[in-house]
Amino acid sequence: QVQLVESGGGLVQPGGSLRLSCAASGFAFRLYDMGWYRQAPGKQRELGARITFGGTTNYVDSVKGRFTISRDNSKNTVYLQMNSLKPEDTAVYYCHGVIYGANYWGQGTQVTVSS
Repeated sequence: QVQLVESGGGLVQPGGSLRLSCAASGFAFRLYDMGWYRQAPGKQRELGARITFGGTTNYVDSVKGRFTISRDNSKNTVYLQMNSLKPEDTAVYYCHGVIYGANYWGQGTQVTVSS
């Protein structure tokens, strides 16, 4: 079955960095676009970054220049490198893919940016 498992969240000070990982299994990872969404308290879930199966990336304006999404098809893993973190980046981050026509989400990983 399709599984997406995130890791790498935590508490970081403003200006710091974190790298999130999402390990995928149960499908041909290399053939699918993948994304990272985030949901802050009291807010709707929003797309933060996306990478196509071919490696094309796009980002929400609020993270452009600070976040980098990448993938390693040999490891069935998608990454989100987050630099220059701000308190407003505090959220639960979710890995996402539309696999076999259905939405799949990871369990989420908490990122807290605070001094």
